[in-house]
Amino acid sequence: MHRTVKRALTRFSVLALAFGAVMAGTTAPAGAEGLTLNVDVGQVVRPATQVASGGLYGVGSDSQPSTDMLLPLNPTSFTQPAPGTTHLGNGATEPCCDSLEVGHNITRAGAQQFIRMPDIYPSFPYRWQGWDDWEEKVTTMVNDRLEATGTTNVHGWELWNEPDWTWDDAAGSFHDGWTRTYELVRSLDSVTPIVGPSYAQYDHDRMLSFMTHARDTGTLPDVIVWHELDDMNWDAFDDHVADYRAIEAQLGISPRPIAINEYNSYNQMDIPSVALHWMSVFERHGAREAHRAYWFEAGTFDGLFTLDDQPTASYWLYRWYGAMTGNIVETVPNSWIDGVASYDSSRKIVNVVFGGDWGDNTVNVEGLGDLGSSVDVRILYTPGSGRHTHVPSPTVVSDTTMAVSGGRISVPVADMDAEGAYQLLITPEGGPATSWQQVYEAENATVVNADTFGSGNASNGYYVGRIDNSGDMRSDSFVDFTVNIPEARSYTMTIRYANGTGATSTHGLAYNGGGWSTVSYAPTAGWGQFATTSVTVDLHAGYNVIRLAKGSPYFDGGTGYAELDSITLS
Repeated sequence: MHRTVKRALTRFSVLALAFGAVMAGTTAPAGAEGLTLNVDVGQVVRPATQVASGGLYGVGSDSQPSTDMLLPLNPTSFTQPAPGTTHLGNGATEPCCDSLEVGHNITRAGAQQFIRMPDIYPSFPYRWQGWDDWEEKVTTMVNDRLEATGTTNVHGWELWNEPDWTWDDAAGSFHDGWTRTYELVRSLDSVTPIVGPSYAQYDHDRMLSFMTHARDTGTLPDVIVWHELDDMNWDAFDDHVADYRAIEAQLGISPRPIAINEYNSYNQMDIPSVALHWMSVFERHGAREAHRAYWFEAGTFDGLFTLDDQPTASYWLYRWYGAMTGNIVETVPNSWIDGVASYDSSRKIVNVVFGGDWGDNTVNVEGLGDLGSSVDVRILYTPGSGRHTHVPSPTVVSDTTMAVSGGRISVPVADMDAEGAYQLLITPEGGPATSWQQVYEAENATVVNADTFGSGNASNGYYVGRIDNSGDMRSDSFVDFTVNIPEARSYTMTIRYANGTGATSTHGLAYNGGGWSTVSYAPTAGWGQFATTSVTVDLHAGYNVIRLAKGSPYFDGGTGYAELDSITLS
């Protein structure tokens, strides 16, 4: 939003509101203790894809934050300003964060981006200069992107930002302006998705009117975007999603992905437990991606790093979240206690991030039968210390072994801090099934111009198919796996795949920006019927990004069609 805020609450008053009032339909508990978060490892919600790990103006340059700092957060996507931006957000003296200039940093981190077109203007709210000026700007922006043939990660044009209060009546109605801009962009670029309407707040009447107009003019967005920026209003998100889905059904519109490309309020941006609440509802209620709002300094991932690129308290929350692999599993909140949980069946790791209230509380976890009769239980904590405070590491709260009864454990958490956030790690006694992650599921990876499907034959219940496109950087199909390995050496990479074509298919293989080789996939018994093939990869210690592509820049393109289930490094 990056606007001038007319009313800024102090931190103390924000917490007074948070824990002593009725906000957005959620009542603060009369007594802060005795709350229970329930986690059911056996109830799968969706593949782990770090829905909430995105940011508006989160990347400032090709080196800020560095790729090495971004990779542990496993970011999903960003919203960045237009090519050639002149925008001076939040008191900046020089423009920054040009989508094409930061694009390679974002790609190296395994993420994608929306391009926010109106941020070509220098100020906010935008100062309209007439249709001739705007259409010239749009044409230049799109052509600049089309000339960037090595940039693969643009997955949406955001035509305008917060039109419910920034659209200038001198331009006519926003609906007509949307149609005119949409048609101009499509005349220049028929491939890249268009996203919108990007309202500052969700409103039923406004959304219904917009979607009706867009349907009737053939200008429907490919991705639906709005912002969630009100204090303590996370409980309204499921109602917003349900209302929007009802509008689609009413108008006969096929369901579109939902992106919240600005979330969290000015007052609460640096409180880890508040970000955790947003994570929880986005995962639970079906957002495809969500971006931390840009209220302060650009290029800090919106407060996950200090101005001198050091981790803040909130960084550790997002790092714990970034480490989630396998599937997101069910969490049931209790008043102000909430959380996100994942289960990686290949390593037998349960990862829960939680928080939200004071006092002595409990996390109940069931569905642990596969972890054995006793488990190691570790709790870590990060405080609510703000975006300017370097927090070099989280604090270990406890490290114990617990007996499992009926597949369940009950973990007490004493003297909780309502501002901070916590991580609960549960593994078999003695540690995870493997000392480092070896199996990487395709559905957990960065999936570009392809789709995730469920299947009982797939190793984690999901696989990636329709990896079909090559020949254009906007539509190339590939999967980027971000892997973290203990030492530099050659690894055998076993690819689990399906190929129902009846003939050998191929993908390109590249990693860490290196050259291309070819992977061949012999025919399998059919689509969704998996086999394996193996290749050798030379990786460095730490994080590596491995791309398997039907199409990609500097690669001539694969042949046939293959689906990807997982890769295993050994």
